[in-house]
Amino acid sequence: MIKVKGTAKVFPPDGDKELLILAPLADSLSPEVRAITVDDDGLLTEVSTDPEDDETDFIAYPPISLCGSLADCRTVQHAKLQELDRLGPFIDLVSYEDEAGIPQKVAFKFNVLDKPLRLQMAWDELNILKSLPPHPNMVPFDRVVLDECRVIGFTTKYIPGEILANSKVPFRFQWLQQLTQLMDFLNLEYGIMHQDIALRNLLVDPRTHKILLFDFDRATVGKKNLQEGRDDVSAVAYTLYELITNNTSFSDIPHWERNIDMVQSISEWTSHRELDSEVTKFRNFLNKWVATRRSDVDGDMKRYLNAPNRLTLPDLPIPPEYNVPFQLGTIDGKPRWITGHRFRRTAMKLGQYCFRWERPPQSRLLNKASVE
Repeated sequence: MIKVKGTAKVFPPDGDKELLILAPLADSLSPEVRAITVDDDGLLTEVSTDPEDDETDFIAYPPISLCGSLADCRTVQHAKLQELDRLGPFIDLVSYEDEAGIPQKVAFKFNVLDKPLRLQMAWDELNILKSLPPHPNMVPFDRVVLDECRVIGFTTKYIPGEILANSKVPFRFQWLQQLTQLMDFLNLEYGIMHQDIALRNLLVDPRTHKILLFDFDRATVGKKNLQEGRDDVSAVAYTLYELITNNTSFSDIPHWERNIDMVQSISEWTSHRELDSEVTKFRNFLNKWVATRRSDVDGDMKRYLNAPNRLTLPDLPIPPEYNVPFQLGTIDGKPRWITGHRFRRTAMKLGQYCFRWERPPQSRLLNKASVE
């Protein structure tokens, strides 16, 4: 976290300009900077590395000893990961040498936000991926990432394929078949709803020429965190429509206001992508699959909730650090002691384990790579 300071002229009470001010400056700031001050024109006037300006939330990553569900997972220490690139928010491309000394290139996914929902999503995604059997249309799970004994993330195999969000990638009819088969596998065999089927989460494996699904951070089992309008059947319909037509307007509609009929009722899907079959072939297949899955809405939900291999997700472990009291102000002149979430600076004063995510900006990583 970097605190941005300025007057009401540059930061009006009803505005939200902090990121707009900070973004152009980010590449020039040291990882040790905790706060900046800007003038009324948004120009940098002062930087602070004072620990008291640090408002980064503390995340007490759980010890592996509390994570019984991960006992059978292979692990890798974060110190052994070499950063190669940053693929997106909280996803890095890294490499490490396995036990045989063979280099492995993987995607490292982690969470740095101390928000209950984010912590739960990261925990559920890890447990879903490590529990599912290998599938030809899913990016394979690799290892749990540890910092000493703490679970700070996980890796998946890195597939250097094209994302289907790239409209220049031709689309094959067999990929729609693979996607619907995968949805039946996840929904009806294992009781998992992905809830984020989208072109940005689908890529083409250049080795097998199959499509692969990734990014399970919104996935859920059963009714837990099941969100209206995010069911995978509807998502496949919307995704196919966007893929064929290159029309992204439906993605602007809140998921709870979307209905599968909105796209299925459109009489003509004008193609703006190279396809290996006529649009009618794709639509006829989609309509038959949707009809099979939706022949009885309650029945489909019942099959999902009663999937024969339905996973049971373990509870998110509560790290012991949150049970340690700390002082937060005073009441009637006496110290106010509480437990629970806290700032990182507070945890560090208490001598608690704290993983530091600070690192140089990505631009410096790219410059270093170009020199090497």
